[in-house]
Amino acid sequence: MATKHAMNVCGAVLGFGLALTMAGCDYWPPALQAQIEQLRSETQTLTMEKTQLQGQVNELSKAKQDMQAQIDELSRVNREKTGMIASLQNQVDSLRAKAAKATAPPKTATKATAKPAPKPAVKKKPPTKR
Repeated sequence: MATKHAMNVCGAVLGFGLALTMAGCDYWPPALQAQIEQLRSETQTLTMEKTQLQGQVNELSKAKQDMQAQIDELSRVNREKTGMIASLQNQVDSLRAKAAKATAPPKTATKATAKPAPKPAVKKKPPTKR
């Protein structure tokens, strides 16, 4: 009879456990509830921070695009100005050359007939005996 009684108790415990499992137990220990609330709070905080950071990323991307557009515009203007400077420099050089020709004294038809002086001959010394 003891074994039959043990089997009945075991069956009752199993039946009760199965009934609790099927019905679902809504009991959560207070420590576990506190931990769940803390995790929910952290999740909300992180979601708000993520949203703020995403907004900052979007603002910085727009600022980067604006700066890149300005850089491209300034580079184009710089190339144009460099071309203008080179053109103006060429004009200044040609005007200087014309001014130099205009202010130079006129060349005369006489030529100098002086011959260059001959170079003195270099004498070699005989090697000394030792």
